[in-house]
Amino acid sequence: MVSNLLVRIDLSRKSFSKGQRRIADYIEEHYDAAAFMTAAKLGEVVGVSESTVVRFATQIGYDGFPYLQKAMQEMIRDKLTSIQRIEVTTGRIGDADVVESVLNQDIDKIRRTIDEVSREDFKKTVRAIINARNIYVFGVKSSSYIANFFAYYLDLIFGNVHILNSTSKTTTYEKLFRITDRDVMIGISFPRYSSMAVDAMSFAHDRGAEVVAITDSMVAPVVRDADEVLLARSDIASVVDTLVAPLSLINALLVAIVIERKDDIKKTFSDLEEVWKEQNVYAVNLNDPDQKEHRYD
Repeated sequence: MVSNLLVRIDLSRKSFSKGQRRIADYIEEHYDAAAFMTAAKLGEVVGVSESTVVRFATQIGYDGFPYLQKAMQEMIRDKLTSIQRIEVTTGRIGDADVVESVLNQDIDKIRRTIDEVSREDFKKTVRAIINARNIYVFGVKSSSYIANFFAYYLDLIFGNVHILNSTSKTTTYEKLFRITDRDVMIGISFPRYSSMAVDAMSFAHDRGAEVVAITDSMVAPVVRDADEVLLARSDIASVVDTLVAPLSLINALLVAIVIERKDDIKKTFSDLEEVWKEQNVYAVNLNDPDQKEHRYD
């Protein structure tokens, strides 16, 4: 099945009606605007009926207009500037309650992630992390925060983690040049995609490392060199990058790793608890009788 929207349009153009050709021409020239229109609005702008727009979507191989709309949004998700994101977000929320609107959108992204993430690639990723001599985690800009979160817990569990969170080529390759086929590289990249993420993933792949991409789409540039791809939905045009679903996916990976290596990890954290206790790492809640007994002066 052809995945690129513009290719689908080109392959089907000879069979279009006059109205469908108008829709095709508008999408090819203005897909950035059409991506956020309803079927009725797109029909109004082009000068055809809503039903013609719906039939156009099925004519080029989509299971209805929402799938065509999704394809248009995929085309622009990494092209919108910050100013354009503000305009789109403002238009989408309008006068609605912001808290309810944003949280419901996040809930929807988690639900879509549940449906779309490959269970096979998820299991392979867990095994790759457990068996790796070294674990490299790459994430820059907003993705760096969830990359650091992931790397923090992986390092507590395994102690062999390298975090790469710089867009500097010198810094990245100085950390990455020892990677081998005994290692795993996890690249976290969401729109707007970092070119450094693509280069780092390619470098790791060429060195024989197992490469995992955590991203939002199979057409994301980091997918090209990935052995496993874990899809997690991010917001299409938010003012800020909404990474609730990617963080939930990373939580799931950590839980799966703990379940798989439960006995070893229990021993590791038992030793850690002793160190934290000896060094007074965590504050004592004096209102808790159980903690008060273990207060250290």
